[in-house]
Amino acid sequence: MQEQLRSTFDEELETIKTGILEMSKIVEETIPIGTQALLEGDLTVAQKIIENDDKLDALSISLEEMCYHVLTLQQPLAGDLRSVMGALWLNSEIERSGDLMCNIAKATRRIFPEKIPNAVASLLTQMSAEAQRLIALSAEAYLKGDAGLAVALDDIDDRLDDLNIETVEAIFETHNQEQLTLHVAVQLALICRYYERIGDHAVNIGERIRYIVDGWSPERTGAARLTQRGEKE
Repeated sequence: MQEQLRSTFDEELETIKTGILEMSKIVEETIPIGTQALLEGDLTVAQKIIENDDKLDALSISLEEMCYHVLTLQQPLAGDLRSVMGALWLNSEIERSGDLMCNIAKATRRIFPEKIPNAVASLLTQMSAEAQRLIALSAEAYLKGDAGLAVALDDIDDRLDDLNIETVEAIFETHNQEQLTLHVAVQLALICRYYERIGDHAVNIGERIRYIVDGWSPERTGAARLTQRGEKE
């Protein structure tokens, strides 16, 4: 009986993990498609991205309910509990990344029919590629249980942060040169922020993967610092 319960539990954990990876794959594949729609002013593709976000939301809700089901009926302990709680956190981070691509698709509609200058378009393409790479690496770290890669995501994200600054500067420089209206410049600056936030979510995913693997969490580190400060006082 105990072995049967364990087998069922393992199957449920594997189903949850497969679902998390499926969500991540959806976001990873959406990023370049959404970027191309933005740069080409393709409103049809932009609309499809907005509509497809409902599928990601539905999958997210299904996985969340499955995690709660496991927590309630299986009452996992130690590493198993971390796997389920970590999956809940990852689910949220990935779903929010999908929302950000939806925001980019909506911004595409606001920008239309304005054309994005080549210099800015090139930088946005680089930001898109970095955001996609971070999501892909976070999925790889989760699949392999690779705490080292999970921790490295924070450093890897520095490139996207630098690109964000560079691209925003280029956007308002082209605006000053009257190649962009203020409305479009503001929308593009927001889009930069959306790409940058996807990178932040990937870093958060890395932190949660480390929690799953060895129990570390940034909250525990902060609590330890607070305790240490209290002892010194």
